[in-house]
Amino acid sequence: MAELEIHQEHEVDKDPAGKKVGLLAAVLAVFLAIVTIESHRAHTEGIILKTEANDQWNFYQAKRIKSHSLELGADLISLMAAKGDGLASKKLEEYKSGVARYEKESKEISEQAREKEKEATHAEHKALRFDFGEGLLEIGLVLSSLYFISRRMLFPVIGIVAGLAGIVIAAGGFMVQ
Repeated sequence: MAELEIHQEHEVDKDPAGKKVGLLAAVLAVFLAIVTIESHRAHTEGIILKTEANDQWNFYQAKRIKSHSLELGADLISLMAAKGDGLASKKLEEYKSGVARYEKESKEISEQAREKEKEATHAEHKALRFDFGEGLLEIGLVLSSLYFISRRMLFPVIGIVAGLAGIVIAAGGFMVQ
């Protein structure tokens, strides 16, 4: 049966590389925490912007329904009113101005909704960069920690590479246009 070796505190002096690897793991953990927070914030921002875009599209739909209701009312008045009826003509003009107003408002609202969708897409791209950076930092941290089990420097070296790649990719999340 394999024996598990438990290292004591006084053995730290025998392994100076262990101190460096421990420090490396701590630094990677700090960067991981920062990138994780930024990732969560970017995802939250994306969700909020998507919700705002959906709200704008719902508002747009309401305006379009009002416009179509006025068009229907105008059609009914045109078909049912007697020729030369002043009250019907007045109501028709009122409906036509209402349709024009709702058309203008609908156009403005749809532009606002499209802008919110663009902002949400931007936030999603940022979040994706942070997610990739977070994953690489986690890999770097785990690989660096494997040193303490295997005592092989290959793991911290690969951990540094993965950690640096994670930092670079996550930094790109701040620069996404």
